[in-house]
Amino acid sequence: MRKAEIYRNGKLAGSLIEENRNKYLFRYEATYFADSEQPPISLTLPKTQREYASDYLFPFFFNMLSEGVNRKLQSTQLRIDENDNFGLLLATAQYDTTGAITIKPLPE
Repeated sequence: MRKAEIYRNGKLAGSLIEENRNKYLFRYEATYFADSEQPPISLTLPKTQREYASDYLFPFFFNMLSEGVNRKLQSTQLRIDENDNFGLLLATAQYDTTGAITIKPLPE
């Protein structure tokens, strides 16, 4: 099981968990959820206290990944399987992302 914290503009918004390659979970942090001034991280993941579950990496997070030649180059340089979406996300979405979302891996 791999875990990550999801930040929006530097503020902890939630957590993303890969239980296995066919089960992903996302939930908002209680303090982020309670702050009415904080928007949802995505229109596809509205703010709610329930946990979101998916059989594949949520499209919002999948779309943060590189494609084509860039993906192949990243996977080669980082020594991560090109099909390991969650691993690539953890390795590449920590700092310089397009948009307000950054992802920080948690120790296993």
